[in-house]
Amino acid sequence: MQTRRMANVYRQYWRINILTTLEYRENFLIWFLFTFIYHGTAIASLWIVLERFPSMNGWNFRDMFFLYALWMVAHALHNTFFSTVGEIPDHIRDGEFDRLLVRPLDTLFQAIATPGQVFPDELVLALITFVAATLYSGVHVDAVFIIFVPLIVIGGALIDLGLNLIISTAAFWFVKVDALRWIFIQLEQEFTRYPLSIYSRSVRLLLTFVFPFAFMNYFPASYFLHKHEAALGVPPAAGLLTPVIGIVFVALAYVFWRFGLNRYQGVGH
Repeated sequence: MQTRRMANVYRQYWRINILTTLEYRENFLIWFLFTFIYHGTAIASLWIVLERFPSMNGWNFRDMFFLYALWMVAHALHNTFFSTVGEIPDHIRDGEFDRLLVRPLDTLFQAIATPGQVFPDELVLALITFVAATLYSGVHVDAVFIIFVPLIVIGGALIDLGLNLIISTAAFWFVKVDALRWIFIQLEQEFTRYPLSIYSRSVRLLLTFVFPFAFMNYFPASYFLHKHEAALGVPPAAGLLTPVIGIVFVALAYVFWRFGLNRYQGVGH
């Protein structure tokens, strides 16, 4: 019964999102244009850099286009289905979070299913980009690729969700966490554009074992592109473990969420 109720709420959530987007079409078009320009600029900057330096530790533009596209589709999947988790600090600061606590559905589910203006435009763009990058990079599309890529993308989205949830949970104590969110967004977006092997050992450790962004694209891309480098002694085949890493990371984030939620006492509104 509870599962059926949550499924119905989630369907209504997407219905409201789509209706809201269609109502404000100009705003949607502006956002889509911004998304296109943002990712297009990022890819163009990679091309410019690699025009001057044809290889970056053995990675050429074709390789890094695939590396970026793999991260892009996982990140877009997260933004499409879980981006509202990032709005939890706003709900806490405005005193609206308390409403979620007295309703008969799971608090985190309610936060995820809070209607806004979410539309899968970025995800569609990311999928098109990924197909183009796969063809351009010459990756061999076999049964392993077809089976594992969707799982890797889901695992990457869960890694994003885990980080988003950790930052939002910190708002139970600090209320305003915009600066913290900005720092981690920049950390992810800047460091995942390039192969992990070009960074110092400390950065490799951070991006592999603390915030496992390397499992979103570097290790899987290394495996599919047949790169033989083993950053920190981790073989490229570890990229196939991304779904497991994503589940573990989001599970740890959820434990932290429950810990913070049990100690939440409101913000005095």
